[in-house]
Amino acid sequence: MKTNKRTVWFLTLLSLVAVISIYYVKERAPMPFDGIAIFTKETTDATKLTEETADETKPVFAELVLFEEMRMEVRNERSKLHEQLETKMTSSDYTAEEKNKAFEDMAELTKRTSAENLLEMEIRALGYPDAFVRTEDGTVKVTVLSAEGHSKKMADQIIHHVMTSWDDARDVQVDFTGGTQ
Repeated sequence: MKTNKRTVWFLTLLSLVAVISIYYVKERAPMPFDGIAIFTKETTDATKLTEETADETKPVFAELVLFEEMRMEVRNERSKLHEQLETKMTSSDYTAEEKNKAFEDMAELTKRTSAENLLEMEIRALGYPDAFVRTEDGTVKVTVLSAEGHSKKMADQIIHHVMTSWDDARDVQVDFTGGTQ
């Protein structure tokens, strides 16, 4: 058994060395770094300073903080609920049916949280900077950060995606925040 493990480790290391050596052979010769050349007159004149283009940039930091605050509120709420259900499950004051119901509620809470997180990632994959998804009793509330504003077509795209991704979604509400509305 030890020789098999040793053989596997040896082959793994050998293949790792082969991949790394091929990478270095195929890589172009690295350019030498000259730290002083960064601060020459030509390079500083060629670069645009951010002060000149400050009017074109739109900060989204405030909206991102808002999304994180909403996520923290939901996490705190669900953490308290999870603790209550866990206490109910471990207490001897409740019947087996009540403990079973608490266990099922915990599983449903975990499933719902995972589904919300997955939907947030999928909506971000559609091209939006951030999204917040909250579900309650078949209603899915989606808040989307959009730098390009919003339109009925964008909302319909999100609603269609949520309805096809989540079987329990009966009603989907989409709100846009950020950008030009």
